[in-house]
Amino acid sequence: MWIFNFLFSKLFDFLFFPFRGLSPWYGMVFISFLTGLFMLFVFRYTSNQQGIRKVKNRIKAHLLELRLFKDSFATSFKAQGSILRCNLRYMSYSARPMLVMIIPLVLIIIQLNLWFNYQPLSPGDKAILKVTLKEGFDPLEGSPSVEPSSGFEIETPALRIEEEREIDWRLRAKEKGIPDLIVVVDGEKCQKRIAIAQKPLSKISAVKVQKNFLAQVLNPGEPPLPSNSPLESIQILYPTRSMNFFGWNIHWLIVYFVLAIIFGFAFKGLLKVEI
Repeated sequence: MWIFNFLFSKLFDFLFFPFRGLSPWYGMVFISFLTGLFMLFVFRYTSNQQGIRKVKNRIKAHLLELRLFKDSFATSFKAQGSILRCNLRYMSYSARPMLVMIIPLVLIIIQLNLWFNYQPLSPGDKAILKVTLKEGFDPLEGSPSVEPSSGFEIETPALRIEEEREIDWRLRAKEKGIPDLIVVVDGEKCQKRIAIAQKPLSKISAVKVQKNFLAQVLNPGEPPLPSNSPLESIQILYPTRSMNFFGWNIHWLIVYFVLAIIFGFAFKGLLKVEI
């Protein structure tokens, strides 16, 4: 799974490379444009385009029938039933492309989460480092620690939460860079990257997880923890990012889907795709 994550991540590194020093909006518009084209491509080659065209024309005809015979209850009722049947047929024509798109879109969204969901720390910023142990390991035992680094400073002793198998520290960022944060538990050392003062559009991995298929799919930013590690995950609680639109802070996922849909409808005529 890590090999797939690595290669797929490199694709997004390449796509976003020209936009890293710019506002995140540039990268968002670009990837939304590509997504809109991807959805049009899938819709064109996996759906029944002729059937969609016919059923849309029938819906228009029945809507016109409603307007022309609005004084006839029987005709109006029959037209409404026909519209309902046509809508159900239209949904059936759309089901196949939606099923084809869903897995690639989920994988794309997971990658975009690394680029748009978090803000890097700035020198002087504070954040929580959260370590979760595997089942069978007690956070109250041993002497867990974080090795010192010039890039950050650990400000508090370990806070241990037995019920959650969790150990927390508060850290403060000091120097620009991506230093390795090294957690030591039961003599085992595990590394986690921490992003400090990066470019406006940067890939930030908030969580490093153990070797588990689903966990690795959802958190593809870093290689998994070693199998023999006592740790289930290492997480840094970065501040979240939102897309500023004329003073409105909007979640990036909403912006992404709205832009992708706009681009899709804008180019469907040029690419001759019935939606």
